[in-house]
Amino acid sequence: MKKAVVVGSGAAGAVCAKELQGTFAVTILEEGNEFRPLTANLSLLEKLKKSGLFFDEREIRGIFPAMKIHRAGGRMILISGKATGGTTTISTGNAMRSDRNLKVLGIDLDEEFMELANEIPVSLEHQSKWRATTRRLFAICRDMNLDPEPTPKMGEYGSCQNCGRCVIGCPHGVKWDSRRFLGAAISRGARLLTRRKVSRVIIDNGRAAAVVVDHAWGKKVYPADLVILAAGGLGTPLILQKSGIACEPTLFVDPVLCLAAEVKGVNQNRELPMPFVVQKENFIISPYFDFLSFFFNRRWKYRAENICSLMIKLADTNTGSISPRGVQKNLTPVDIQRLEQAGEICREIFLRLGINKNSLFYGTINAGHPGGMLPLRAALARSFHDPRLPENLYVADASLFPASLGNPPILTIMAMAKRISTICKQLPI
Repeated sequence: MKKAVVVGSGAAGAVCAKELQGTFAVTILEEGNEFRPLTANLSLLEKLKKSGLFFDEREIRGIFPAMKIHRAGGRMILISGKATGGTTTISTGNAMRSDRNLKVLGIDLDEEFMELANEIPVSLEHQSKWRATTRRLFAICRDMNLDPEPTPKMGEYGSCQNCGRCVIGCPHGVKWDSRRFLGAAISRGARLLTRRKVSRVIIDNGRAAAVVVDHAWGKKVYPADLVILAAGGLGTPLILQKSGIACEPTLFVDPVLCLAAEVKGVNQNRELPMPFVVQKENFIISPYFDFLSFFFNRRWKYRAENICSLMIKLADTNTGSISPRGVQKNLTPVDIQRLEQAGEICREIFLRLGINKNSLFYGTINAGHPGGMLPLRAALARSFHDPRLPENLYVADASLFPASLGNPPILTIMAMAKRISTICKQLPI
């Protein structure tokens, strides 16, 4: 049987592994370890916060190795998953279809979205568990004609415990993540190898012949008849560049900025994040407790249960890059203008909630949806294959998005990965 190497075990990698195993003998290479939720007592961590020990977001790796922090230009930090399941394990589990930019290119993923709907449980049952302030925020947004919509979630949310720990690993098995697809692939015969950081692809006579994994004790080569890069919007471009394949300086990251206030007894930290979404042209707004800001931003000085926060997620300008020297990504004047516009809406929401505007405080600018450095074009709508790549090397992650979504991308990434898997199964390899 022909060999396929899938690099990455997140949304795209898990789909490709599940779909390709059988047609190929699949090996999945994951940089991180087996995922483990953050089990630390958050009340104890809150006490430690007061000691001043937490001052750099990168410290989170010490207690939660599955979360990787990158520093970008300016004040922004980038968050990604480094464990089995990739970023799906530390996401909010949103099941939102975000393929508008792909449709413009002539890409129709209706069939793939229908398949995913039959494979992944999607629920709105969390509405019954909203706390009083969340219900008030929803009503305020509706009264402001912002058209809020409850967020569909991947998982069995009828049994949600409302613990608020979705983004640090659901401890109750409620939230769906891509480890379920990994399990399906493994049950069919796929091989999953952790702690395997791929550095480059060996290209021989115009074809991808193998991938190289760096170890402390040397390098290991994994031969392949097909290579799928699904290492994420930061990982995949680095592998391509080290393989001699240029990417474009069109990195987007979907920046997140939270505006917060002290609201006694709101307990947003113990509630499902992003329970509903306000959708605008270039950003979304949603209730969200930002753990990184709480632990590392000195403005978030109140007790966790007394902080109410609204997230702004921005569709940023496609200008940025990653190289072995690091990430270069700054907000443009247009991005800043759009953040200010979203901030004004959030301030009005808080005002109607009874909060004085002068008491509001911002969180840390962070982002977790990088992509766009190998963007699809209309000419690639059928093949999903960039001519810069060898014919048996495919990219299957957010690197392919032509522009920032400003929306949760996981479901759309998986739909793309399904299409790419179908194409690969038909290749004359």
